Amino acid sequence: MTVDAVSAPSSIYTGSTSDPAARKQVLDGEVFLKLLVTQLTHQDPSSPMDTNEMISQTTQLAMMEQLTTLADNGAEAFALNMRQAASALIGQEASYKDAEGKTVSGVVTKVSFDGPIPQVTIGQKTIALDAITGLASPTTPAVPQTAA
Repeated sequence: MTVDAVSAPSSIYTGSTSDPAARKQVLDGEVFLKLLVTQLTHQDPSSPMDTNEMISQTTQLAMMEQLTTLADNGAEAFALNMRQAASALIGQEASYKDAEGKTVSGVVTKVSFDGPIPQVTIGQKTIALDAITGLASPTTPAVPQTAA
């Protein structure tokens, strides 16, 4: 008995810059299905696949898909939490270490969500949210606005 080669999705070999974890998840699901179909196609009719084994494999595929969905949802929730945390910093005094290792402090005036990690602007410097080393209430009181 010969088994046909299982071809992997072409995106794996194209030099794609997509996330390796995403490529692996696609590869796992597609390869699993192709292997199952190949196994069913080439099984010996006088000795068919055990139904318990087939049900077990189908259950494993369903569990893998659910875990993939759960991981995606977790990543989305984490990204949303980072955005909320960055937004809450506007008007707060934050500190970070500069290139020389010196602690620099200032008021967060702007937040940018371009990229995977939110960027906050402290003074004239834009830094990643995860580079902030401390927070404090602003040292100078806000100037009350007068009605025009």
